[in-house]
Amino acid sequence: MKALVLSGGTGTRLRPLTHTGAKQLLPVANKPILFYVIEKLKACHIENIGVIISPETGREVRKALGDGSRFGVQFHFLEQDAPRGLAHTVQVAEDFLANDPFVMYLGDNLIGSPISRFVERFQQRKSDAHVLLKGVENPSAFGVAETDEEGNVKRLVEKPKVPPSNLALVGLYIFSPEIHKATRAIKPSWRNELEITDAIQWLVDHQRPVTSEILESWWLDTGKKDDILAANTAVLDDWIQRQIDGEVDSLSQVNGRVQLGKGSKVINSTLRGPIVIGEGVTVENSFIGPFTSIGNQSRIIDATIQHCVLLEECQVVGINRLEDSICGRKSIVRAAGNKSNGHRLLIGDDSVVEVK
Repeated sequence: MKALVLSGGTGTRLRPLTHTGAKQLLPVANKPILFYVIEKLKACHIENIGVIISPETGREVRKALGDGSRFGVQFHFLEQDAPRGLAHTVQVAEDFLANDPFVMYLGDNLIGSPISRFVERFQQRKSDAHVLLKGVENPSAFGVAETDEEGNVKRLVEKPKVPPSNLALVGLYIFSPEIHKATRAIKPSWRNELEITDAIQWLVDHQRPVTSEILESWWLDTGKKDDILAANTAVLDDWIQRQIDGEVDSLSQVNGRVQLGKGSKVINSTLRGPIVIGEGVTVENSFIGPFTSIGNQSRIIDATIQHCVLLEECQVVGINRLEDSICGRKSIVRAAGNKSNGHRLLIGDDSVVEVK
């Protein structure tokens, strides 16, 4: 079995962060989202992976993933010239995929459970498409499925005004080679895109077996600022264990599941997990609260931070309360005068923010 990972797109909903980088490479718990996707595929013993990239961010994705040796896989980079829909990515990858079944995984989606059992069920049921579904409060924002009592898919609709159910399509699909016939047969939607929902519906209409199952774990589509923060919280809560590799002085307290990287120093401060702090970070006279990730070489001085994602080389100085925030690489948030009250920020790379 092969895999097709979608890592294109422009990430407009995460600007300004995505003005300078691919959204799939934004870190969650100090690791790019895309890396979690690759690791889950590797855990299924899938080692031949096609990666859809865009002209805007493809070079960055190539550099981050490398040749695949760090993951124990082999990458094949495939450029999609413009956002033309998920079904179009299958067309782009058709030569690579050939006659093999494959997992299609959106590179900005995180799933809380292993995916190996979904692959096994696809193989056991001999489906042409196997989809994961999750009940959501706002199904009109997603592709939505209608199923029978046995989980066979009867109908799929992309972002319907009147949803037939509350079951949204999770960003992971498993296909047989029959999907290629479907992507070639469908027409662009009103969005001028080839929708994967239309391709799967084509399979249903032609009496091909399309099965589903409900995802019981959490699932996050990290397309917006609050999604990144929610993903960071979920990963820290579920997957992080205590590991102190840096230095903590006698005036500091480290409580709970905290990871502190090599070369980092905690001086007269309190850390309350779950937290991930990278390498070469200085935390001084500060409080770092739960569900916070701090990238390498950052400096936190005279500040209180919680429920934040700070990328590499950030500086937060003299801020009384920073919460629910994402700060880009080399950004600086500092007090202009006395310590400030609480703030919630989304700032891009190399930004400087002074608050009163």
